[in-house]
Amino acid sequence: MKKLLLSLAATFVIAIALTSCNTNSPKAAADKFLTNLYHMDYEAAKEVATEDTKKMLDMMAQFSSMMPDSTKESAKKIKVDIKDVKEEGDKATVIYTTSESAGDQKIDLVKQNGKWLVQYNKQDTGGDMTEQPMEEPGMTDTTAVPADGTNTTPSSADTAVTTR
Repeated sequence: MKKLLLSLAATFVIAIALTSCNTNSPKAAADKFLTNLYHMDYEAAKEVATEDTKKMLDMMAQFSSMMPDSTKESAKKIKVDIKDVKEEGDKATVIYTTSESAGDQKIDLVKQNGKWLVQYNKQDTGGDMTEQPMEEPGMTDTTAVPADGTNTTPSSADTAVTTR
């Protein structure tokens, strides 16, 4: 009789624990997506991504395959901290920080078929609240032109030598 009561009590506790942890929330989806994105586990990030976002993740996976293992290992140390969630109907915005960035960032989610999914595409800033584009972990754009429009790399006209 004690075993039966103990088993029922254990089942009850497990059932409550499973239902109280809402894994279908914007916060949980964003946390799963962002952690896996920054850790370069793109397949796991796809589990909570829209179809368009999955395509972006496929491209990121191709680029990351060219990165050295040391970069991938250091990416696994990045921590994501969800600061705020703003939910409006079937849309949500999550504000977060990472251990690698100083400012708040944001990411958008949509509810599709009752499930919260991250909606991330090329046009997104990815979140830095100062409108800086989000960089993939370990990737730096060395070809960007400064915001003031000046180009610091000499053109062929600048380096041409005239001979007489």
